[in-house]
Formats: sequence, structure tokens, C-alpha cells
Amino acid sequence: MATGMLQEVLPPVLDSTSEPPTLFDGTTRLYISYMCPYAQRTWIARNYKGLQDKIKLVAIDLQNRPDWYKEMVYPGNEVPSLEHNNEVKGESLDLVKYIDINFEGPALLPDDPAKKEFAEELLSYSDTFNSVNFRSLPPKGLSDEVGAAYDHLESALSKFDDGPFFLGQFSVVDIAYAPFIERFQNFLLELKKYDITTARPKLAAWIEELKKIDAYTQTIPDLKKLFEGYRKRFLAK
Repeated sequence: MATGMLQEVLPPVLDSTSEPPTLFDGTTRLYISYMCPYAQRTWIARNYKGLQDKIKLVAIDLQNRPDWYKEMVYPGNEVPSLEHNNEVKGESLDLVKYIDINFEGPALLPDDPAKKEFAEELLSYSDTFNSVNFRSLPPKGLSDEVGAAYDHLESALSKFDDGPFFLGQFSVVDIAYAPFIERFQNFLLELKKYDITTARPKLAAWIEELKKIDAYTQTIPDLKKLFEGYRKRFLAK
């Protein structure tokens, strides 16, 4: 699944003027935003397992979201959510695991108990990692905790030597971190002149290996639009 995947024609983004799909008609739908890193996790998992024909993407405009999404689909009014078997489930990492367990395709978690345990450790750390990075984006000084967070990942990438990814082979852990590191790497370099790969060869290699996985690269957002949004949020004050 790593290479040779055909480029998918993405559906249009639905906003407050858009009609809802025919819900609970037996179609499995993954509700995402093309710009949301949490939704990107589930999108990567869907692609990597080769489920483009089995799970239909529905893109939501988070800045002008349709009322029917909250009222008829997902009361939490967030993405991602998955409509499957007449139920709608949410929470990105829960959905990645659900997709892995309930659909065919390459496994996203190895059988090795030691790797499974380490996977849970890293998944639990992901929220802390993201919080540290988000706090570094406003126009304040770069704290030591940012470097420590990337040092932690550098160390984690050294635990297994049977591949360049966190568990050796590509897994749910890489899916959890990839959308965020993709953004933070660019934002920190642009806004703080901080290169997260300096003196971190494992992390640098991990980023390069990700670029070889079509299931991931086909989900990369328009970074120019992301920069515009973050500049308005953090710098236009």
C-alpha cells in the first residue's frame, strides 16, 4: 500500500448551503475536513488499508459547517466521524483503531506485545506533544519543552531497529503523529526559525520515509492556506 496508489478525485466541500447525503442507507462515510489534522489521521488509515471504494469521504467546511451535520450526523459537531452499520462514531484515534479492526487491508498494529505496549505509550503521549507545540506557535519565546518533545520522539524512533517508523513498520503511531509534525515542522521553521530535524537524524529519516507513502502524501493539506489561517490566529493581533 505504500506506493503506486492512484490519485483520488476528492469530493467537494459541503457547507451550510449544502444538502446532506442520504444518511444510514448502508453507505460507510468518513466525515472529515481537508484541513483538520485529527481528521487526516482517519483519512490516512482509510487510504493505507485500501478502502477508498468502501469508505466514502464527506468533506465538511468547519468555518461554515452545515446545521444538519450536528443535528443528523454527529452531535459533537466535530470531525472526524464515521458512519458505519447505522451508527456514527467519533474521536480520531478511536476511529483509526476501529477502521483497522473492522475493515480488511494491511494491519496498522503489529502482533508483537512489546510493540503494542509501546504503541499505547506513544498514543497516550500524542496529546501532550501536540499541546506543547500548539503553545509554541503564538508570538512568544520558544520554550525548552518544545525541544524536549522532539527529543522524546527521536528516542522513541530508536527503540526498534527493524524499520524507520516508530514500531519499525508503518503503524497507527505514525498515523497519529504525521499530520501534526507535518504542520509543526513548517510552522516552527517559518515562524520561529526552528528546525525540528537538527541533530535528530531518526526524526529526519522518519519524515523522509513518510513522503514515500501515498496513503499519507495524498492527504497533505494546502500549507499556504494553513499558514494564512495560523498567521491570522496568532500574528494578526
